[in-house]
Amino acid sequence: ELVERLAREHAVLITVEEGSVGGFGSLVMQHLAWTGLLETGLKLRPMCLPDRYIDHNSPVKQYDEAGLNAPQIVAAALAAMGEANARPARAG
Repeated sequence: ELVERLAREHAVLITVEEGSVGGFGSLVMQHLAWTGLLETGLKLRPMCLPDRYIDHNSPVKQYDEAGLNAPQIVAAALAAMGEANARPARAG
């Protein structure tokens, strides 16, 4: 219910998780597709851990390397909204 409300009331929806592709973001996308909410122009950006090894380090450094820190999330949101200078970091 919350995800559907967020999708109806916002132009951009971003999921952020410590899992990999196929997790929470994928379930959200599947649910939004089933309910027809992806047909409304909603921009969806799933953010998750990249499918590669990340060296053991402090959580802050690991999130930086994975592309899941606050500035990278903000950049993804701004890019999804069409901000010309925003460049979301893509981990990969």
